Amino acid sequence: MDHRFVQWIGIIGLKCMFKPEGICLPLPLSKSDGMYSLLEGIDNIRLNFSEGSLLFMNITLAAIMFGVALEIRIQNFKDILKYPKSAMLGVGSQFIILPALTFILVIILNPPPSVAMGMILIASCPGGNISNFISSLSKANVALSVSLTAVATLSATLMTPLNFALWGGMYVRYSTRAMHLNIPIEIDFLQMAQTVFILLGVPLLLGMYVGNRFPQFTKKYLKLIKIGSILLYLVFIFGALYANLEHFAGSILPIGILVLLLNVVTLSSGFLVGTISRVSRADRRTLSIETGIQNSGLALILIFNPKLFDGNGGMAFMAAWWGIWQMISGLVLAAILSRIKIPVLREARVPVDSSK
Repeated sequence: MDHRFVQWIGIIGLKCMFKPEGICLPLPLSKSDGMYSLLEGIDNIRLNFSEGSLLFMNITLAAIMFGVALEIRIQNFKDILKYPKSAMLGVGSQFIILPALTFILVIILNPPPSVAMGMILIASCPGGNISNFISSLSKANVALSVSLTAVATLSATLMTPLNFALWGGMYVRYSTRAMHLNIPIEIDFLQMAQTVFILLGVPLLLGMYVGNRFPQFTKKYLKLIKIGSILLYLVFIFGALYANLEHFAGSILPIGILVLLLNVVTLSSGFLVGTISRVSRADRRTLSIETGIQNSGLALILIFNPKLFDGNGGMAFMAAWWGIWQMISGLVLAAILSRIKIPVLREARVPVDSSK
């Protein structure tokens, strides 16, 4: 099937949605159409960070993962056996369904190639570091959230590079414009797996060891470590955006719209998976949050790795804006869900005939 046909089908639906009157014409989107004209040249931007800045970013992400891991216990992995259905749905939603839906969204919207690759990379990353906190505020299944965070983070060593190689490679073959990107067409799977393991796997294992071996230390400093690491992460993102504002001043609106649309896909896909599979309402909320909040810090570090994407501007701006927006949308979602009570199932009382 010609790739234009797939794109036109999606665009017809979007045009009919926003302009129902009259006849909808299948006009393909391009960089020069509408808001994409503001992203002209973004594919050729390359952000150069000093070695000190990259080291700061790596330490920040490692500190965030260390803080998350302090709360993870061996029991969390065993708890997967208590709700295997929801756990399997959560992992499948994050690493199978979400990347596939993101690829379809990229084909329909047809953003500049570097932005498209940034969207695919975000969808390939595991759940974000604040997902457990958002799940708690949303009155979701926090135990399931923590268990999924542990499993997804360890699985990301394999699944993140695998998914990006699969869907990113498929996009490159689909889009002739992507051939001119200043990022590698052949993804270095081993290099990405090594980076993911060092930045996620090592802090996760170390944090679990400290949390289990020194519970008093963990109880005393956990809150300080988590808040401090997240503040450092926000400082880095805002600092990176401010330092490169001349490149992205005109790109905030179109990138923001793309981030919003991607966030709708990520949050709704997990919830729909849980709804179709008829898991509990608390589990549906957890699946939505775990699928909807991705580890943008990991995406940024991979983007700035000189052996991988070497600071590609479109990818970096997409990931940075995503990191800011997902915190906002996550807190708004939590505020809404916290007001919606989950019905408590009660056992039916059957009268007993005492005459028998």
